[in-house]
Amino acid sequence: MNHRPAHAALPLLYIRSRALPLTLAALTCIVLVAAWAAHWLQDQPHFDHTARIPVIVLAPLLASAAISTSLHAHSDELDRTAVRRWWPRRLLHLLALTVLTSGALALAVPGHPEAFGAPGMVRNMLGATGVAAASAALIGARLSWLPMTVYGSAVYLAAPGTPGGAAAVWAWPMQPGPQGAAWAVALAMYAVGAVLLAVRGARPQST
Repeated sequence: MNHRPAHAALPLLYIRSRALPLTLAALTCIVLVAAWAAHWLQDQPHFDHTARIPVIVLAPLLASAAISTSLHAHSDELDRTAVRRWWPRRLLHLLALTVLTSGALALAVPGHPEAFGAPGMVRNMLGATGVAAASAALIGARLSWLPMTVYGSAVYLAAPGTPGGAAAVWAWPMQPGPQGAAWAVALAMYAVGAVLLAVRGARPQST
């Protein structure tokens, strides 16, 4: 009888333990809804590119929540006692889902990249996922969606109508695509979140 080598079964076990098929299904639904909403807004008679702001803010927020929730380990004790190091798997997990979702969401926003289009969507996806990953490492994957949701909602309500200036830093999700300061903040958040997650993993939580 042929037996599958143990090392060959590890990726499958990891995928099952993190419920990645369910996460991919949720991300697919988010991308499809974002694409429909962006095209619907563009087809409105009094369309203005700022009308797509809810799409480029809300879609990354929902996608980052799905990604960070998938970082929950159902067998944290087994992960900690494993012979192989887990940080490369955690980092690959985060990077792969971020790249796939960022690319799909960028394609979901049609036209005018200099306004609230694909660059803004990718930037917000990176920043939101970074915050969610850091939250998973600090407070646990199950609540990792909460800090970015609170912050994103506050910024959406309080951000000034004119882009740039100090708002490009603290209200980066509401900025047009080319804002360099907003990109710097989002990239820094993603880097910090990825490092925290890779080094610490998601904080263990009682079931």
